[in-house]
Amino acid sequence: MQIISISSLKGGVGKTSVTLGLASAARAQGIPTLVVDMDPHADATTGLGVKQGQDIQGRDDIGTLLDRPRRVSLTDHVIASGWPDLTAGAAETGIPGVSKILDVVRGSSRTSLFERPTTRPRELRRLSTLLESVTKYALVLIDCPPALNGVTRMAWAASTDVLLVAEPSLFSVAGTERTLRALDLFRKEYAQGVRSTGVVANRVRPASTEHQFRLGEMERMYGDRLLPVAIPEQGNWQQIQGAAWPVHAWPGETAAQSAELFEELLSALHRPQGRRSQRRH
Repeated sequence: MQIISISSLKGGVGKTSVTLGLASAARAQGIPTLVVDMDPHADATTGLGVKQGQDIQGRDDIGTLLDRPRRVSLTDHVIASGWPDLTAGAAETGIPGVSKILDVVRGSSRTSLFERPTTRPRELRRLSTLLESVTKYALVLIDCPPALNGVTRMAWAASTDVLLVAEPSLFSVAGTERTLRALDLFRKEYAQGVRSTGVVANRVRPASTEHQFRLGEMERMYGDRLLPVAIPEQGNWQQIQGAAWPVHAWPGETAAQSAELFEELLSALHRPQGRRSQRRH
């Protein structure tokens, strides 16, 4: 099972949007996927069509589960995504039948109780312990909070891969470089299971001279850690997320182009079982 943490240490760069785009691509390709919403804001949970006030039949949020990881089964607390059934709507959307296996462990503000920095193995392994018994999925996507705190470190410690999301802007580029250094140090000491780390440029404006300059800067600074897929800024992305729809089901050419890019990004990240990674940075 591949476990990918989607991280950024700067808010507002579209980290959750990338998580949802990857989830949409995985669902369209029939990859059984679990999204773990570690961000206390729980935006990924909302974007997946899971409402905090709905009947969840005793399924706890991730913050509650992290408090007692050895006494619960994570599988008992997953909730099916509320995204439209693309299999039933294939005739209308033009999308062929796809796997329905897209579940979420809902986020909540309780996760913030674990934000304190820590290097204690028992604390860092809380999420790893929860995921140890999970076998239903081929892919787990972890939406991390936009900070280098205990929750983010907990997610990194449980992951096989870490994807950093960055905007082509001065502060985001510099912050991502610092994050890569922090991640490299953390991997050596506490997260040796992380096999690869990468960076994706998000919210790119192709016509912007500043953005093109920063993209070139990112190529020089990050080398082959910068993935060969740049996600452009999309004007209707907030509308798509507000409707709690997958980008693959949204009408229009712009959404279709974004869907293709997320499939390319997923292809660059995903390693089906039995295939070895060529990126071990």
